[in-house]
Amino acid sequence: MYQAIVFLPLLGAVLAAIISLAGARARCPGENPPPGGEDAAHGGSSPTERETALSQAHEHAPAAAGSRAAELATTTFLMAAMILSWIAFVEVGFGGHEVRVPIFPWMIVGDLTVDWSLRIDTLTAVMLVVVNTISALVHLYSIGYMAEDPYRPRFFGYLSMFTFAMLMLVTADNLVQLFFGWEGVGLASYLLIGFWYHKPEANAAAIKAFVVNRVGDFGFALGIFAVFMLAGAVDFDTVFAQAPALAGRSLHFFFWDIDALTLTCLLLFMGAMGKSAQFLLHTWLPDAMEGPTPVSALIHAATMVTAGVFMVARLSPLFELAPHAQAFVTFIGATTALFAATIGLVQNDIKRIIAYSTCSQLGYMFVAMGLGAYSVGMFHLFTHAFFKALLFLGSGSVIIAMHHEQDIRHMGGLKDRLPFTYIVMIVGTLALTGFPLTAGYFSKDAIIEATYVAHNPMALYASVTTVSAALLTSFYSWRLIFKTFHGEPHDRVHWRNAHESPLVMLIPLGALALGSIVAGLPFKEIFAGHGVAAFFRESLTVAKSNHVLEDMHGVPLALGLLPTIMMVIGFAIAWQFYVRRPDIPVELARQHEVLYRFLLNKWYFDELYEAIFVRPAKRLGYALWKGGDGWLIDGFGPDGVSSRVLDVTRNVIRLQTGYLYHYAFAMLIGAAIFITWFMFAVR
Repeated sequence: MYQAIVFLPLLGAVLAAIISLAGARARCPGENPPPGGEDAAHGGSSPTERETALSQAHEHAPAAAGSRAAELATTTFLMAAMILSWIAFVEVGFGGHEVRVPIFPWMIVGDLTVDWSLRIDTLTAVMLVVVNTISALVHLYSIGYMAEDPYRPRFFGYLSMFTFAMLMLVTADNLVQLFFGWEGVGLASYLLIGFWYHKPEANAAAIKAFVVNRVGDFGFALGIFAVFMLAGAVDFDTVFAQAPALAGRSLHFFFWDIDALTLTCLLLFMGAMGKSAQFLLHTWLPDAMEGPTPVSALIHAATMVTAGVFMVARLSPLFELAPHAQAFVTFIGATTALFAATIGLVQNDIKRIIAYSTCSQLGYMFVAMGLGAYSVGMFHLFTHAFFKALLFLGSGSVIIAMHHEQDIRHMGGLKDRLPFTYIVMIVGTLALTGFPLTAGYFSKDAIIEATYVAHNPMALYASVTTVSAALLTSFYSWRLIFKTFHGEPHDRVHWRNAHESPLVMLIPLGALALGSIVAGLPFKEIFAGHGVAAFFRESLTVAKSNHVLEDMHGVPLALGLLPTIMMVIGFAIAWQFYVRRPDIPVELARQHEVLYRFLLNKWYFDELYEAIFVRPAKRLGYALWKGGDGWLIDGFGPDGVSSRVLDVTRNVIRLQTGYLYHYAFAMLIGAAIFITWFMFAVR
């Protein structure tokens, strides 16, 4: 069963790839020239013309043969994997049937031995449910959303490959196998973000995501090397068994001695910062919205960004022995929660608003991880998957209805045209903002309660930032709802033509709306209650001195109600601004233009990184190219030698004139030189 859960998505990806390749071969090169003729197909007269021609060629290309077969095969396999994942969740979580499934030996190099095997414990079972459930619903939704795209087999193949890579990550039994899945989701995200490769913005976003994640992955790889150096192994059981003996050990790193486990955990967390888009390495996440909306839902709800949270939870035995690293994790998570929420206040792209919401909610999860409340962080990951996927797929329904318009300033009045989408978006918003009895209410409030009682040095800072972020989250979430669905329509042409999505898209929305409500209370006891130890067992490790899970149940009522109060205040302000007095936010933006521009431009991080890293790197590269490679290496190397040979041969050629008197003159000169040398040499 467990092998089927992991490898069914891979089988679907392989079948989709075969179908995609078969369709590409069946399409003759000259059969479907793009509008504009052969010149447009091969470049046109300017980059803009080429981009336009490529875009039109993509849109007018015939559907690949077997598109329906690829859709049905990949979706069916994911549905089967989803059902098996829920069975495994019950068997492993409540039945205690934790297993190791050996696949084959992978690497044996000196002291390094890496076996490919599946680790199925409670932590893995939770992730299997999240990944396969969301992925299956995204596959089903994509059948309707991508119906007009001619390259559907390739898209569905990428989706299934994305899911498989994430499954390999969460079932890894060692750090090398985890790194394989880690890089696999990075590759799949690059392919999916840039799926519409005819758009320059999509290509740029894909490259940006890939490069920024390589920064984090460099630290992650160093962390894995450090673990092997300290423990002599990379499999989790051996590393965790030796972890207590490593406490207090120092490493010489960059001219000073530092605690070995602290350094190791910081390097490992650097990978999580990149993959989960935390503060400083977050810049790729909003741009990732250039991919199709189902991709955004899968990245933000179940794969990619949740990988960092899972990794910290998996390595909890190491982080519990590195309190300084835990404090840093808490600080970064708390900063991200507030920072991303401030940017979401003024964004106008419907998907970017939800993207910054994801960034903020991931900050909440890392706050829980830093405080040692790992099960609470996993609880929020579990609930967040449902309502975040719901919001993204709901926004996709809006985008389709508005003919791919994504600016909420051009929307309005859609609640009457899209009643079902409106209802499910309301459900997702309620869950995101922590409305009582929704899934988000139980998980997010539990994290905030943990900040009140934790002894982490950053706990107070985390309390202030997470409570503040709760107010901001409520404001920008309801701002999105009011500007999209309420008020007068700003584009009446598209508004009149707007209609609900097909049933194949509405069914996943309904299922996710149900999950956004019922994924909270029934699971509260095993994630954040008294049943945590019995449910997670050894899959999570909490230090005996860490009583945050017990103490959070004694939080005073006033403090416990604070997040709900913030949620109500945020809703009231959004109602006043965007329903009753829509002139107020316009006037505020005018009066505080500097602050407004600062938030609208995302704290100018892109511009800052452009100035600090990108431009100097380009200048250095240009100098090395022209000066180092061109002038020095090529100039004094192959190019220089070949140039001198040519110079010599050109001069030698001049001696071969073909005139007899030239040769006779040369012979006389030679004879005179020889006689002269002979006369003086003899003397």
